[in-house]
Amino acid sequence: MDLGGAMSAEDRGVTAALLQMQKLAEQFGALDNRENEHYRDVGDALTGLSTSVDELRGTVSGHGEVLASLDGIDAKLTELSGAISSLLPPNPGPGYNPAPSVQWWAKDLDEIGRAKAKGRLRAWVTEIYRPHYGHLAARLGECWEDHPLCLVQLDWVSELWAVLYLRPTRTAGVLSSQAEFSTRFLPTVAEQLGAETSKCTHRAAAGLADPWAARR
Repeated sequence: MDLGGAMSAEDRGVTAALLQMQKLAEQFGALDNRENEHYRDVGDALTGLSTSVDELRGTVSGHGEVLASLDGIDAKLTELSGAISSLLPPNPGPGYNPAPSVQWWAKDLDEIGRAKAKGRLRAWVTEIYRPHYGHLAARLGECWEDHPLCLVQLDWVSELWAVLYLRPTRTAGVLSSQAEFSTRFLPTVAEQLGAETSKCTHRAAAGLADPWAARR
């Protein structure tokens, strides 16, 4: 019995040792599995990074092809610009920038500003309108500076004339506008100016040096 009990104890020790070894084996196996999973994750990440690098390399390569295709583009654009320019009408050159509108009715337009604006219109009437527009200009009375209608009309007429004629060259469009100015706009304005100044009695009747004073 003692021998059986001793052997039984020995068997139990061996069994315990085997169980401990099995547990260790299982733990090592689990560790291996975790390491395998870890390696797989790292491998997948590396594979994805490699794919991204390949895609980036392809993108950069594509950009390189695009950039390479741009070589000589300046010369091509210059050539195209020259071909288009030959089809366009000649440059009319620097144009005239119209002066700001004169607000004859404004209360803050002082006498100096009024006199300066009238002087500009007087110069145009004397140097351009009367010498070059014949019977149209002949209808303008000498007292036109005292008529608000004349001041307002001559202001834009003189500026429009400058826009159309103060240029070194002209296009077909400018030529058409000049024709319309001379045959449609100017005759109509000349008739208005003539009617306004043909029977001038307003200064004598009102006794005013400034016709705008009665309207303020």
